[in-house]
Amino acid sequence: MSSQRTLAWRRLQRAKYVQHRSKAQTAKREKSWKLLYLRSVKLRRAQQLGMVWPSTEWAKLLTETNAVNVLFICSRNQWRSPTGEQVWRGEAGVHVRSAGTSRSARRRVTVADLRWADLILVMEEKHKSRIKADFREETRFKDLHVLDVPDEYQFMDPELVELLREKCAPLIRAKLGA
Repeated sequence: MSSQRTLAWRRLQRAKYVQHRSKAQTAKREKSWKLLYLRSVKLRRAQQLGMVWPSTEWAKLLTETNAVNVLFICSRNQWRSPTGEQVWRGEAGVHVRSAGTSRSARRRVTVADLRWADLILVMEEKHKSRIKADFREETRFKDLHVLDVPDEYQFMDPELVELLREKCAPLIRAKLGA
């Protein structure tokens, strides 16, 4: 009787071990799929498992649902537009860049910048005219606003910061839909 009990107990223990081992192997396989395959296969496997992979994609989707891309433009991209970029950089849901229209600008405005931007904010009327003349097709359906900020401020001048916050806030908020 004890030998039968021992034999049954051994069979039970063996079945548990085999079951545990197969679960461990399956888990090990599931962990290693991220290491073994190309990105397209990983994405498909993640979808099959109901995961969002990589996790940065999920974070990106959550943060950029209502994000607005704002482009600040002045002549030389030296004081006014970089100040606008700096002032609005930390704002939630707002992505900013700055550029200049002049040949001597630190960073000249490009077609890619204009296509990227949802809202283009220029400091003076001459910047708007220059942009419209040089990039007619790219700016045809873009929101382009003149802020009327004269070229008499230094970078991060408190008066300039206040002026930019005051003039840009309604435009950006309207674009965000808030």
